[in-house]
Amino acid sequence: MRFWKLPIALYLFVVFVSGAVVGALGYRTYKPPTASSNARVSPEEWRRQYLQELENRVSLTSDQVTKVDAILEETSTRYHEAREKHNAVVKTIGDHQRDNIRALLNADQLPKAEQFWKERDQRNSQNRR
Repeated sequence: MRFWKLPIALYLFVVFVSGAVVGALGYRTYKPPTASSNARVSPEEWRRQYLQELENRVSLTSDQVTKVDAILEETSTRYHEAREKHNAVVKTIGDHQRDNIRALLNADQLPKAEQFWKERDQRNSQNRR
């Protein structure tokens, strides 16, 4: 009787694995991954689409469209100003952090740290694009 336990366990394992593989392939065949567009829409294109959809769904008059467009322009300007202020505050905090770290380093470590920060800043600026 003991002789049969190992082959039966192996057969059951093979059947289980093959069922999982066939199920995964079947799922992928009948429900393929959808194509998602990760491309960012330009602000001008987003604004045009937003205004057009709002105009169509709410039935805006041409005067209202003009006023909504002016509101969008004002909001865009305010967002831009807020981002600039935020970026300035963050940069000040980062500069303060680096100054505190510089104060801890000795003369041999300082050039290495400066090189590290220079490379990190370049990498970050490339990632923002």
